[in-house]
Amino acid sequence: MTFLTELLKILSAEFKTAFIAALPVIELRGAIPFGISFGLSPFHAFVVSFIGSMIPVPILLLGIRPVFRFISQLPKLKRFVDHISVKSIRKSTNIKKYGFWGLLIFVAIPLPGTGVWSGTLAAVLLDIRFKIAFPAILIGNFIAGILIMTLSNGILNVFM
Repeated sequence: MTFLTELLKILSAEFKTAFIAALPVIELRGAIPFGISFGLSPFHAFVVSFIGSMIPVPILLLGIRPVFRFISQLPKLKRFVDHISVKSIRKSTNIKKYGFWGLLIFVAIPLPGTGVWSGTLAAVLLDIRFKIAFPAILIGNFIAGILIMTLSNGILNVFM
């Protein structure tokens, strides 16, 4: 067996679930069903996924702008940064219009292209302050987690 296979066997279901929740695109929406499939209770999978998905948020809120500034100075990567920026701003008209509530709802909607990473990027590009963006993302992510937990296991099975 390979080293990676052995390592995956050793790592706990909680660590794997939290790690998956911290990844862009997959986030909490994919981590909760993953955690349940590894034997975690729906509530346990929700808690671990929620924590894992929130770990990158302060780092991203404070670090995206300097990274984008640096990458924009490199001619070949400038187009990539511009593409991400334009795409995010285009998707975030309601966030700009409604501020805190728009960001919260954007993150709470459990659909592809919304979530913690996209919401954080939109908050940075729209210059939403940390003290407004972080609570909106936190609450929106909590709501999304409750929805996914409920959908993943049925409303009655979640609490039994």
